[in-house]
Amino acid sequence: MKVLLIIDMLKDFMEEGGSLYCGEESEKIIPFIKQKIDEYHASGDKVIYICDAHDADDKEFKTFAAHAVKGSNGGEVIDELIPQEDDIIIEKQTLEPFYKTDLDGILKELAPDVVEVTGVCTSICIIETVGGLNARGYKTLVHKDGVADFDAEAHNFALKHMERVYGAEII
Repeated sequence: MKVLLIIDMLKDFMEEGGSLYCGEESEKIIPFIKQKIDEYHASGDKVIYICDAHDADDKEFKTFAAHAVKGSNGGEVIDELIPQEDDIIIEKQTLEPFYKTDLDGILKELAPDVVEVTGVCTSICIIETVGGLNARGYKTLVHKDGVADFDAEAHNFALKHMERVYGAEII
């Protein structure tokens, strides 16, 4: 059993005009992620969407512009990657997806041999997710073609950090 994590592929991050648009580079990862989702669905492996879902007055908005507010258009998964009925959706209110979510319990129940990570932003929510996976002992793969960031330098640092510190395989 494998698990594919799709992290924050939301309109506020991925569409021009979104409150935290990650830029044109981020749009380049969409076809790769779509291909991975199709592969997972075909093989019967599990796809999990991890999505910011903030209250309108979330404390995170002191650091970042308001984004992915629950029920808003910007908080929706982009049209190209709409979840299917059997996919799991985890809503998170922090950068760290294990905090006050069901992710830990779901992964324990699924007991994957490997967790593959895709989405945005490499230097923020991707690295936080990989750190959490490492702390829980999961073999983790991060696809270079499936992650992006608005900051190229931070993106490259995060990839190196995830490999060297968290033991993720960067492919």
